[in-house]
Order: sequence, then C-alpha cells, then structure tokens
Amino acid sequence: MKSILDYETVSLIDEDDALEIIDQTKLPGSIEIIRLHTGEEIWKAIYLLQVRGAPAIGVTAGFGLYVLMKHSKAESYEEFMKELKEKSDYLNSSRPTAVNLSWALKRMEAHVEKIHAEAGKFDRDALITEMRDESERIKAEDIEVCRRIGEYGLSLIKDGDGILTHCNAGQLATCKYGTATAPMYLAHEKGMNIKVYCDETRPLLQGARLTAFELHSAGIDTTLLCDNMSASLMKSGAINAIFVGCDRVAANGDAANKIGTSVVATVAKRYGIPFYVCAPTSTIDINTKVGDDINIEQRKAEEVTEMWYKERMAPEGVKVYNPAFDVTDNELITGIVTEYGVLRAPYTESIAALNLGAKRK
Repeated sequence: MKSILDYETVSLIDEDDALEIIDQTKLPGSIEIIRLHTGEEIWKAIYLLQVRGAPAIGVTAGFGLYVLMKHSKAESYEEFMKELKEKSDYLNSSRPTAVNLSWALKRMEAHVEKIHAEAGKFDRDALITEMRDESERIKAEDIEVCRRIGEYGLSLIKDGDGILTHCNAGQLATCKYGTATAPMYLAHEKGMNIKVYCDETRPLLQGARLTAFELHSAGIDTTLLCDNMSASLMKSGAINAIFVGCDRVAANGDAANKIGTSVVATVAKRYGIPFYVCAPTSTIDINTKVGDDINIEQRKAEEVTEMWYKERMAPEGVKVYNPAFDVTDNELITGIVTEYGVLRAPYTESIAALNLGAKRK
C-alpha cells in the first residue's frame, strides 16, 4: 500500500500540458492528486496552499511558467518575452513572502534571455524546449539540495535526541526529503533512535496535518503537540535540538518562517537549546538586508475563526490578526543549514562568503 511519501509533491505531465500536485488542503484525510492546466489554476493552487513550502512553490513556478508558454504563438523575441513576463508577474502575485517563487520565475526568464543571446536569432520552439529543461533542472536540484542539507543537518544530531520542528518543512514542502526534516529522514535511514515532536502550527495546522502525517508514515517516532505546549516540553529536557525551515532569509540572517517560529526560537534561547534554520540558498535574499524589510503575507480572518470547525469559534465582527509568517532575529539562530554547509554568526559575513550573486549569474 502506498504511503504519502510514495507520491511526488510536484511533477510535470508534459503530454497533458499540465503539472500535477498533491492537494495538501485535503491531507491527511485523503490523498488527492490534481492536475493544473491554466494560469488561474496554478495561481489558486499556490494561494490556497494546495501546494506550499518554499522549494515546492519554486518548482511549481518553473513548471507552471513552462506550461503557460508551451503553446505561445509569439512571432518575435520581443513578443515572446512580453508574454513570458506577463505570465511570470501573474504567478508571482500569488504569495509575496516565499522568495523561491520569484527566484524560480526570474531564473526561467534569465535562462530564456541567455539562450536567445547565444543563438543570435529568435527560435520560439527552441526557447520553449529550454524552458522545459530548465524547469526539470530546478526540480532535480531541489532534491539534491535537500539531500545535502540533510547530510549537514545530520552532523548536528546524536543518537537518542529529541527534536522539535514547527510547521511543515518536510517532503510535502519540497520534492524529496524536505529541508528541516531531511536530517530526520537520514537519521532514521541510518537506524538512529530519534524522537520528533511536531508543533500543531495554527491556524492552518501544517504540523498536525502534514509533518506528523509524513513522519509517522515513514515510521519515525512522532509526537504531536499544540503550539503553546512547546515551552513546557523544552523545559522538561525532552528537546535536544530544533530544526525549522524558512521562506526567506535576509542578508543579515534574519529568517521568515511560518507564524510562531520566532516564539519557538525565543523559548529555545531561554533553555539553551540549539535552534537551526534549514535553508536552501535559493531562499536567501541578498537584496533584503534585514528581516524588517520582508513583506509578510496577511491571510484571511476565516482561517482563525472558522476553518477546521463545524461551527464558528469566535464572535461575529471580532478583529483578527493573521500573519502567515513571522521573522526570527538572527541572534536567536544557532546555525543556518544550507547545501554548502552550516552557516554561523555573524551571518552578514557567512552569507556574504557564499558569493550568491556570482553563483546566480
């Protein structure tokens, strides 16, 4: 019988001019695979969190832009790029905080520009073929990056450790392994005895619905807790390390992740527990200097007052504060685990040393 880990989070179905995703809004109750053909369907899938997690969103963006441009009728390079930019801007408007969305779209655009410049003439079919190949490379690289993050993160885990995570930075947020969960999967593969504790992650419950679901499916010792129980658990001595993902890292090491992450980091600091942010370098935004400059997505009030309940659980008309993310200050972060190694403070220096600007050209 197939488990959730046997399904691909995002895949290209080229013969059907579509991309295929797991509808994560239906988990864990049912595993539903849906195909997205139109720009509106792709946009809604990202906005409604049918596909979510920064790396998976980036892969979706790459596949999505290719699918939308596949049957372009542009007669010139200028027409082709105008159409590409319009479709790219539309997809990019679906969610503002996760930098992988804009990163993947910009990468696709830059690749088209590069191929056209090398050819010296407009060849629409060749550009479309290159877009498909580049989108497949984005996915393949995501899998390799997560594996490497897992290997570096594994060096921070000891046999018998209790590990806390927040939200879902697992396979469902990427194409394989996850980011924050990658060290856990590798530890499990090596037969290490670890216990993983998953914050429920309100209001959208990604920790309960997704992380606990996939880790339990993998046979990892998994315990679910409500978000406001994490301090009690940390004080008890059950937690040896904390691993979380992120949606954007500023140049100074401030990291935006699912709302509540900064609370976990603050309490971890109080109890001397190492707090690690697992971040593919595609989530590092060297053009955003500090965390205060990160645009934090505000979600609908109904996610707090009504979603998941049979009856409304808050008075009509009450105001609701519902940011999707918060920013963890760099001083609370023990290390940022990337595919190139574990970055340490001062993060302005360790991030700058990666020379990401040159790597992305």
